[in-house]
Amino acid sequence: MKRTHHCNELTAKNIGENVRLIGWVHAIRDHGGLFFIDLRDREGITQLVFDLNRSELGDVRCLRDESVIEILGKVVARPADTANSKIATGEIEIVVDELVVHNICDVLPFPMAEAKADTVGEDLRLTYRYLDLRRQKSFKRLRTRHCASYVVRNYLDKNGFLEIETPYLFKTTPEGAREFLVPSRLNPGSMYALAQSPQQYKQMLMVAGVERYYSLARCFRDEDLRADRQPEFTQIDLEMSFIDREDMYSLVEGMLKALWKDAIGVDVMTPFPRVTFVDAMDRFGSDKPDTRFSMEIYDFSDIFKNSDFKVFSSVVGDGGAVKAFNAKALADISQGEMKSIEDIAKTLGAKGLAYIKVENGQWRSPILKFLSDGEKTALAERLNIGNGDMVFFAADKWERACTILGRVRLECRDLAVAKGKMHIPDDVFNFLWVVDFPLMTFDDDQGRFVATHHPFTAPVTDDIELLKTNPQSVRGQHYDIVLNGTELGGGSIRIHQPQLQEYVFKEILKIPENVANDRFGYMLKAFKFGAPPHGGIALGLDRIVALLCGTSSIRDVIAFPKTQRGIDLMAQSPSPPSEKQLRELHIKTVP
Repeated sequence: MKRTHHCNELTAKNIGENVRLIGWVHAIRDHGGLFFIDLRDREGITQLVFDLNRSELGDVRCLRDESVIEILGKVVARPADTANSKIATGEIEIVVDELVVHNICDVLPFPMAEAKADTVGEDLRLTYRYLDLRRQKSFKRLRTRHCASYVVRNYLDKNGFLEIETPYLFKTTPEGAREFLVPSRLNPGSMYALAQSPQQYKQMLMVAGVERYYSLARCFRDEDLRADRQPEFTQIDLEMSFIDREDMYSLVEGMLKALWKDAIGVDVMTPFPRVTFVDAMDRFGSDKPDTRFSMEIYDFSDIFKNSDFKVFSSVVGDGGAVKAFNAKALADISQGEMKSIEDIAKTLGAKGLAYIKVENGQWRSPILKFLSDGEKTALAERLNIGNGDMVFFAADKWERACTILGRVRLECRDLAVAKGKMHIPDDVFNFLWVVDFPLMTFDDDQGRFVATHHPFTAPVTDDIELLKTNPQSVRGQHYDIVLNGTELGGGSIRIHQPQLQEYVFKEILKIPENVANDRFGYMLKAFKFGAPPHGGIALGLDRIVALLCGTSSIRDVIAFPKTQRGIDLMAQSPSPPSEKQLRELHIKTVP
């Protein structure tokens, strides 16, 4: 079974050669005395020709699509009128002399042709994932993922990084996302947690003097799932000593530039723009803004602070903000579309959604009678309002007002694209850094500050003194890398002084000393033994590959993904443990 060529390799230069191919039956065509089969392997397709009058070939008609066969034959030129310019092997075909049938395929659960398979429900395709992966579209995505991993490893190796594995089994740290717990048979009553990330281990590697670490790390989080989230996923995880934020930006930009060039042949311009958290929220209503289209948000608090429209002026008087954006050319929005947008705004805390619609040169709105001529003029000038436009407002606390309009802005983008009023090219890749996040935010439910990123993030040096007087105004050395409205990853420069880390735990985050020692005691201890300044980042490999492949779901680029209910339909996992397994782990299940 030694093939001489793969099924995308033979061309006119091979005419006259005897070749051996192995693969799957992709398509069958019976032309009376001649029988044609498109043979497929992972590289492509070659057309085979069988003479049905040759008894030594056996009953070729017994073959079904996706059967596995091996052939020996001669390469010949296709008749000129049957050449297929759409495939690499379209100039030739193989006249088969010998046939070996390795496996006859059973009745397929769904058609394998790309166009038809795309219409099959995802659950069925995931149940037979091994068939779904045979499709060229699916295989191309796996190959792109392989290419991305190779580029990352090669790039980081050239930049002095060491690939080091860290444990999957870690201690539970309830401050983060919900964890998967793993009972320890050898330590009854104790449990590991599957690592949410190698965060603490990679910081220990910096203390250990490794200086530059990376890993394509498997991470686990027991969260509700969606298109861009899985219970297990892969991060490009890295950490460096003796660096600042500028070093991190330069390194990651170079890596992403290499990725886009080598994986899909796109030249990415560097350096990437940098936008502060406050500016991103102000202008786009999101800390992961999509900058491929305009519809920027403007603040009108100065205009409406003394307005007769009390809904707006009272919000400004209470320290909130009035914000608005122009959804160009969307005045023809239907009642159903409008209700859908209002419902989304309400889920984010909006009591309603004020708007102005401009049709036939006339402004129409329930709030219009409350607005002065000066307020209307200010709106028209700042938002460049024209006929056919739709203006949306939000009046609330600054961050909530931004968030509401940020989500409405994305809904309007999708509507505009669907209506043909906006075109966003597939080959536009707007990378940017979002920087200067608040180090912490106040959680009303817990009655204390919580870390915006994680509790090891270093404050901006100029803001350290504010930790004692105004913690909420302290900026963190935290940075997110964003592409077309998707967060690819985030990281920070870390706290490396034990005194500062202890102060943040105890005085700011109000973590009791015994709890801090239980969860992070070994880190605090390690920092006392010469911890270097260090920082890192983790980028979602699954999300990156999905964007490279032009798909919205990371399930498409994971070999064996789970559904939104966390189920592997192919392997039927998870499954109940046996009573014996539960006894060994000293566990009882609750009905």
